[in-house]
Order: sequence, then C-alpha cells, then structure tokens
Amino acid sequence: MEADHNPKLTASEVSSLWATFQTSTMMNCGVKYFLETVEDEEIRSVLEFASDFIGDRIQTITQLFHEEQYPIPVGFTDDDVNTNAPRLFSDIMILQYMMNMGKFSHTGESILYSFSTRDDIAAFYYQCLADAKELANRARKVSLKKGVLVRAPYLPRPHGVDFVNKQSFLTGWFGNRRPLLGIEISNLFYNAERNALGHALTIGFSQVVGSKEVRKYMERGKEISAKHFEVFSSVLQEENLSTANSVASEVTDSTVSPFSDKLMMFHVSVLVASGIAQYGAGISASPRRDLGAMYTRLMAETGKYSEDGANIMIDNGWLEQPPQAADRESLARNE
Repeated sequence: MEADHNPKLTASEVSSLWATFQTSTMMNCGVKYFLETVEDEEIRSVLEFASDFIGDRIQTITQLFHEEQYPIPVGFTDDDVNTNAPRLFSDIMILQYMMNMGKFSHTGESILYSFSTRDDIAAFYYQCLADAKELANRARKVSLKKGVLVRAPYLPRPHGVDFVNKQSFLTGWFGNRRPLLGIEISNLFYNAERNALGHALTIGFSQVVGSKEVRKYMERGKEISAKHFEVFSSVLQEENLSTANSVASEVTDSTVSPFSDKLMMFHVSVLVASGIAQYGAGISASPRRDLGAMYTRLMAETGKYSEDGANIMIDNGWLEQPPQAADRESLARNE
C-alpha cells in the first residue's frame, strides 16, 4: 500500500520547473513573433503546434507554483516581444531554429525528467519530452520535404567485426591519425550545425539590439560561433567529410528589434550553456587526444563568454535569482 502523504517539491523539482518556466516564456515570445512573420503554411503548422504546448507548460508550472505557494517567476512577457517588427529571419531559418529547439528541449528535459520524484512532476516532464520529440520530428519532416535538411556524413560499410589492437587509436597530435569514429563525426557535425545557427542568431540580434554593450557582446558571439563552426568543419573536411551549412544568409537586413535586449541576452546564455554541455559530451565520446584538447580549448573560450554575459545581465537587473538553499549564516546574524 502506498504511503498517504503529500511531499513538497524537492530542490531538483523546483529548480527544474523554474528553469523550464524561463525557457518556455522565452520560446513563447519567439513563436508569437515568428507566427506574425512566417509565410509558408507548413512551417506555420510547426509553429502553431509549438505555441500550443508551450502555453500548456507555462500554465501548468504557474498552477504548480501557486499550489505550492512558491513565487511565480517573471520570465518573459509580451513586454519582451514586438510582434509588429519586420521579418528578421527567413522561413527556412525559422524552420531550422524550431527543429534545433526540439532537439535541445528533448535533451534537456530528459535530464529534468530523471530528477523528478513526485508523480505529477514526472508526468509533466514525460509530456514535455513527448512534445519536444514531436516538435523536432515535425520540423524534420518539413525540412525533408523542402529539401533543406542537411544530413550528417555517411560511413563505408565494414567487411566484418574488428578490434582495436594499437595505441595509435588514441593518438592525434603526432604520427598518423586514425580516421574519425562515427560517434566523433556525429558530435563534430552537430556542433558545427549548432554554431551555424548561433552565428545566424547573433548576426540578427546584433543588428537590432538597443544597448551598445549588448551589441558588442552579440558581435563577439558572432565571431566566436563563426570560428567554432570553422574549427569543427575543418576537422570533418580534412577527412573529406561533409559538414553543416551556414545559415547566415537567412538573416534579413532589418534593424527593428522584435525582442527586448533582456530576452536576447537570455537566449544567447541558454544556447551557450547548452553548447558547453555538448562540448563536454564531445570530449567523453572522442578517444582521439587531439579532439579532446580541441573541445577543452573551445569550452574555455565559451565559458569566458558565458561569464561575461552573466555579468551584463546582472548589471542591467535582467538575471532572476534561481532557487537556492537558505543562507544559514545570514539567518543566524538576522540579516
């Protein structure tokens, strides 16, 4: 017989819901704007699907926090989006963005699901995972239909099963480097693709931001993402493998901002944090030492960029305080 009790939200569950509220309200603003500028009806249907489940997420989290008497985060509101702004990104860019958001959400929410212990929270993230998977799948199918989906490189079919018998399997700096493994190719291609999208986003954001400080930050992000895209692409091209396509040409020449500087800074911070995690995954899946060193170098540069962005958000009062433990020392001093 199950215990009859009503457990409070754990630290993991509160933090997960808080983070999901932030990203969901941000995405809600983006989808509202995209729905006003998109022209292709098939891409519009992808956006409408996203709009429905994002609204449900925000409503569910708001209700959960209300029931727990937990403060409702501010997140992002209609004040952070200008749906009357001219088109900043093409339909193809919007489609690529939504497919990547589906992939990004699925990866992140699978972790948040594993943090859940209460039945209602587990059920919520189970649905979030299903929605993210469906979003990525719908966007992928439309991309295939329109001929704009870039596939990762193919591998030759092996003649049989083999085993590693030389230490050169791990080398990479000196001597003959072994060919890339399939998992290494996957991470290199995915990271090139993510940086191509980040490059296009920061190009667009740098055109429309109001603050000179934020514009300078976006321009720096544009340079970093372009460089990282070239690094990943060059490793693939050295072995005559195809890489992701640049989507910088999908940004229009509009200088009217559809989003607040606060939202654009937060958006970039989310992408940067996800990129650092993906670089870590690349290290863990890359036995070749030169690749591990490459990821470590790029991760350090990305980490510094992330820290500088956090400082800008703090200085401008844009960074909400995430859930945290009680400061017992301050409480003891009655501060």
